[in-house]
Amino acid sequence: MIPAPHEISIVFNVSDIERTERFYRDTLGLDVARQEGADPFWLTATLSETSQLIFFQSDDVRPGNTPIVVFDLKAGGIEDLITALAAQGVTIVTPVSEAPGGWSADFLDPDGNLLAFWQTGEKPVSLKS
Repeated sequence: MIPAPHEISIVFNVSDIERTERFYRDTLGLDVARQEGADPFWLTATLSETSQLIFFQSDDVRPGNTPIVVFDLKAGGIEDLITALAAQGVTIVTPVSEAPGGWSADFLDPDGNLLAFWQTGEKPVSLKS
């Protein structure tokens, strides 16, 4: 059985991370925190116990490629989940690969919307072992 996600992140690729930080902090009043692990730094803004915004600077920013809804897998097992989705005919865009702080994989919903799963590197990639 595929584990249901319990947390959600909305990930934005932005062209200017410092401008983004000022906007979300100063204009929208969100508690924005700088994170290490990407060059330059990346940002998080926690909205609730189960949802957050994440911002990465990218040279490939264009309408339609951001934001991405990312489901957090608390128990791990991302490899098992992506294998199960592929077996059900889901289009896997990016197989399980390293991401800041863990592992991620991108896939499409039936309408072609890009979604992703992420798990911390501290959890097992496969729950079958």
